[in-house]
Amino acid sequence: MKKDSLVIVLKSQGFTDKESRVYLANLEEGMVPASVLGKKAHLNRVTTYETLKKLQEKGVTTISVIKGIKHFSAIAPEALFNASENRLESLKQALPALTGLTAEATHKHSVQLYEGLKAVKRAYAETLHSRTEILGYANSKNIRSHWPSYDQDYVAKRSEKKIYFRGLAPNDAMGRKVKSEDEKYFRSTRLMNQTHFSARKLENEIKIFDNQMLIVSFEPTVFAILTKSQTVYETQKQIFEMMWENRNA
Repeated sequence: MKKDSLVIVLKSQGFTDKESRVYLANLEEGMVPASVLGKKAHLNRVTTYETLKKLQEKGVTTISVIKGIKHFSAIAPEALFNASENRLESLKQALPALTGLTAEATHKHSVQLYEGLKAVKRAYAETLHSRTEILGYANSKNIRSHWPSYDQDYVAKRSEKKIYFRGLAPNDAMGRKVKSEDEKYFRSTRLMNQTHFSARKLENEIKIFDNQMLIVSFEPTVFAILTKSQTVYETQKQIFEMMWENRNA
């Protein structure tokens, strides 16, 4: 393995670029003064000493004094590996507690308001980080009349990220066109009977995802409300699932 690759590996273990180069130089040279390591790692005297001090704090170099001159030695790579294993084991033991903190955080809630089309587009971008599928209600024609490039700006990006979407929409011409492109855009659309789910009554777009709910209104002004709440998410998800199974297409 090339030295540059070894530097990358060490950096992944918490070493800086300079610390990686000095440690590797120390492995190659054995017990030597700082000046030898600085020359090998292409660092000046001050930087070399500062870097060696940090490596000592990490416990990966030791000092011996020979004839009044400090000599530095690097710990064996096996010892470095054991230290990494110990850190991993500590993280493994702490995992339940860390998970508990995450669970507590899911019960917190927040509400954000986005006003204007530009801001609303940022709200839509939040859904592109979803770790769950996105569920939604939409007036397919309405959103595209206000945001003509919606499919290119948002739908295509969601599809590329492999975030699946299940949506309910009015059974009109645009709704049928959207449904016809489901396979292309990684989604499943079910069309609702117009008498119960008319375009006239459905002015908002709603997306339910990842413990959040996004409500977007285009009339009379464009704005969005993003609610982060596990309880709201779970309730709205249940309502959506009931409509999904009982829609009258």
